[in-house]
Amino acid sequence: MEFMAWFSHKYIMHGFLWHLHADHHKKDHDSWFERNDAFFIFYAVVSICFFLLWQYDILFVGLAIGLGIFAYGCAYFLVHDIFIHQRIKWFRNANNRYAKAVRRAHKMHHKHIGKEDGECFGMLVVPFKYFKN
Repeated sequence: MEFMAWFSHKYIMHGFLWHLHADHHKKDHDSWFERNDAFFIFYAVVSICFFLLWQYDILFVGLAIGLGIFAYGCAYFLVHDIFIHQRIKWFRNANNRYAKAVRRAHKMHHKHIGKEDGECFGMLVVPFKYFKN
């Protein structure tokens, strides 16, 4: 799932659907919700579709795929929205090496406010250079 998230972030969110993702990099509204949140809804619908394909014996691996998308969505919500961006004020004191590396990598990603010249498009797998103190 991390590869799929990296791929869709780099080539879809920073590509042809940048207009939905742009407000995540440069806030242009006063709402708690962002246009970027549409991706969360989209992937929830995709996950549900795979569950249904499995339920109706159309796709045997639909359950595994649907659960994978669902689990990554939960991880995204906890790590990205809550831990990194503090949209809900939880996990504020997590300061182990991995937590710091995830924050550093994401900060580098947000350093670029345009759709080009980005870096660190993944979320859970962080380049080793961000683990340095």
